[in-house]
Amino acid sequence: MSATTAISPFPAAHRFYVMSLYKRYLKNSLDWTGRRDIWRWKAAQIRAEFESNRDVHDPRALAIILEKAEANLAEIKHPDPYIPSSSPGGTKWERNIPPTLGPIYDHLSADAHH
Repeated sequence: MSATTAISPFPAAHRFYVMSLYKRYLKNSLDWTGRRDIWRWKAAQIRAEFESNRDVHDPRALAIILEKAEANLAEIKHPDPYIPSSSPGGTKWERNIPPTLGPIYDHLSADAHH
């Protein structure tokens, strides 16, 4: 382990929550923009905003920051977000479902009943 590695006072679940919030912010801003070349500037702004709160170690202050971020995200949420076509809810979801591997009708067991 290197000497510059800092131990976080928060559990791993907190880190995953913050990463999830960051990802939701990025996805929402991409839903509003649509073009990645234009969206990149907004993504950099979102990153800078998250980085500005990186050194907050007070749990109460951090809870307030995260609560405000969640409220802001709910306020600016896109009403019709982009869904990839092959994802659940997309236009191609379950369009060509692979056939079942087993027989649809078992003729051998049906003959045993007659």
